[in-house]
Amino acid sequence: MTGRCLFVGLLISFSLIIFPFTTYLKNRPVEIKLGYLPHPQIVKIISGEHRSTSAAFTVLRVLFYYGTILQKFNDNVIIRPEFKNMYKTLAGAIHIDPYNMDAYYFAQAAFTWELGRIHEVNTLLEKGLVYRTWDYWLPFYLGFNQAYFLKDYEKAAVNMQRAAEISGNPLYANLASRYFYESEQNEFGLKFLDAMIQGAKSQSVKKTYEMRKQALISVLQIEKALTSYRNRFGRFPTELAELVQTGLLAKLPDDPYGGTFFLDEQGKVRTSSKFVAPTNR
Repeated sequence: MTGRCLFVGLLISFSLIIFPFTTYLKNRPVEIKLGYLPHPQIVKIISGEHRSTSAAFTVLRVLFYYGTILQKFNDNVIIRPEFKNMYKTLAGAIHIDPYNMDAYYFAQAAFTWELGRIHEVNTLLEKGLVYRTWDYWLPFYLGFNQAYFLKDYEKAAVNMQRAAEISGNPLYANLASRYFYESEQNEFGLKFLDAMIQGAKSQSVKKTYEMRKQALISVLQIEKALTSYRNRFGRFPTELAELVQTGLLAKLPDDPYGGTFFLDEQGKVRTSSKFVAPTNR
C-alpha cells in the first residue's frame, strides 16, 4: 500500500513538472542562425578541384536554413530570416563556383518579389550570364526583372532576345518584341523577329513570329503617320482617326491579334488586344 501511494505521488509530481516543461519547450524562443561563411576566395583556393562541391554545400546551407524558417512559420513560430547574410552567402557560393545554378534560381525566388532587391539579384544574374552561356533562364529572369520591376524595357528586350535565341521558345521572342515596342525600338524588334522567323523549325512557331512582326509593322505605320502629322500641324492628334481624315493613312492598319489601335494618355500607340491572341486572353 505504501509503495502504491509512493508511486502515485511520484506520478503526480512528474505531471506537475513535465507539463510546464513541455509548454516551455513548445513556446520558448527559437534561434536559428545561418552561420558564417569564410571569405569565398579562401574557400575557392582551399577547395581546389572540389570547388563545385563546396559551392553546392554553401547553397544547401542557405536552402536548409530558409526551409527551416518556413517550417517554423507553418508552426506559427515567426523568425525573421537573415536576408542580408543569405544574399552574402549566395554571392559567395557564386564566387566559389559561378556555374552553380541553384544560387541564381534561389536568389531570383527569394529576393525579388518579397524584398524588392532587384538590383542585387540582377548583379548575380549578370555574372551568371558570363559563365552559364547556354542557360536561357538567366537572361529570362534578368529581362523579366528589368521590365516588370524596373520598367527598363530597352535592357529587358536585349535580355529577352538572348533568352529567345538560346531556347528557341516563341514566348520569349514575343516578350522581347513587346519590350522593343515599349522602348520604342520597333525597327530593331523587326530585325530580331526576321532572324527568329528564318531560324524557326516549326510552322506554328514561325506563324507566331510572323503575327508579332505584322503587329509591329502596323505600329510603325501609325507612328510614322503620327510624326508626319506633328510636322504638319505642330501637335499630335487626339485620336488616330485624324490620321485617316487628313490623308496620312488610307485606313488604320489591322491588328493581327484582333484588337483596335488607339492612343494612350502619353500619346503612345496601343491596342485593345495588348498583342495577345484571343485564345490566350
